[in-house]
Amino acid sequence: MTQLPGRLMVITDESVQETFSHEDIANMAVAGGANMIQFRDKNRPASELVSMATSILAICRQGNAQFIVNDRVDVAKAVDADGVHLGQRDIPVAAARRLLGPDKLIGGSASTLKEAVQHQEDGADYVGFGHVFATGSKTKAYAPVGLEALEQVVEELSIPVIAIGGMSMENIESVLATGVHGIAVIGTVCQAADPAAAASAIGEIVFSQRQAGHP
Repeated sequence: MTQLPGRLMVITDESVQETFSHEDIANMAVAGGANMIQFRDKNRPASELVSMATSILAICRQGNAQFIVNDRVDVAKAVDADGVHLGQRDIPVAAARRLLGPDKLIGGSASTLKEAVQHQEDGADYVGFGHVFATGSKTKAYAPVGLEALEQVVEELSIPVIAIGGMSMENIESVLATGVHGIAVIGTVCQAADPAAAASAIGEIVFSQRQAGHP
């Protein structure tokens, strides 16, 4: 692994709100201190995704934030993004590594310890684990995994773990107490009246609680 993932990942999402575009969210999140942006759009054709990813990449470069693409290895490769985040139904981590090379960040979603360990064995750079709490940003077929399961994954894995699902100002400190490397946020930023202010408020907590062993 050539680099660690950012500790505050904001996932752009237009489906949970109708006020801001992906580019708007990325711009305001980076302005608020997010040091990693994940571009997620399940509906647009590849040509549009490449155009939007190119714009978001420029925002991230200017704001010194990492930029990764959700699901679409082809889009990540086309724009030379910093990496990709893969779900359980996406292209396998090992295959993505062959396509993107050794220097790109590859993350994998997991909801069980077994899935998280498999991602690590397959060469993922980090695991996004959750949903930790109930979340309205995605329809889930399983109950929240909770803090105990999150802590177990953190203890078992040697790669960074990023918590996702229901992250809010009220629970972030308890999440960070498990030893996670960072958190991923969707609704708390995307649905805020002022996404930049929301990202800044979350960042004050995340970056003030530096876990041992993580820069």
